[in-house]
Amino acid sequence: MNRDATLKRIVDGGIVAVVRSESSAALVKVVQALAEGGVVAAEVTFTVPDAIEVIRQVRREVGDSIVLGAGTVLDPETARAALLAGAEYIVAPTLNLEVIRLCRRYDKAVMPGAFTPTEVLTAWEAGADIVKVFPADVGGPGYLKALRGPLPQVRLMPTGGVDLTTAESFLKAGACCLGVGGALVDPKAIAAGDFARIRDLAAQYLALVRRTRGLS
Repeated sequence: MNRDATLKRIVDGGIVAVVRSESSAALVKVVQALAEGGVVAAEVTFTVPDAIEVIRQVRREVGDSIVLGAGTVLDPETARAALLAGAEYIVAPTLNLEVIRLCRRYDKAVMPGAFTPTEVLTAWEAGADIVKVFPADVGGPGYLKALRGPLPQVRLMPTGGVDLTTAESFLKAGACCLGVGGALVDPKAIAAGDFARIRDLAAQYLALVRRTRGLS
């Protein structure tokens, strides 16, 4: 899938699930549950043990039902390994210009992390497809709206502090999509093997996005 197609699916879907766990064993089932609930994008973070192998397994078993990415990517070497394993896009908590260049070289979407206006604009000018505003809970929806004022051309994805109580406010503040971690990929549900819980949460987030966008 090329960069434009990936980006369209992510923005149209509105949710990027942040998949992390201390154990990698259940994460294929987690991603399957997200897809069943209607979430179309998920990133497997490199804090997950054997993240590369998890990405390979998810790609094999879930296929194109979800747009699979790699998260917590801090350097271009890790980014390239993730892309070779099957990731369609790269997400980072920080801004590394070499990671952006590598993703553009291979026509893959990239979402570096930034917080200040200078960092956000630097990421955008370097070729970021979406800028991940992290940690978004520090400033909340008000901060995102303030960033959008002078930088309306930049696609912003708040991550950190996004849950069912704040998601609508972030979308109304101008987020193009939302990065959602433990509030969606519930660690207790993973530990209990309760994948139906994750599927149901995914459906709730999808319904909230569609309702906020006036699609349902």
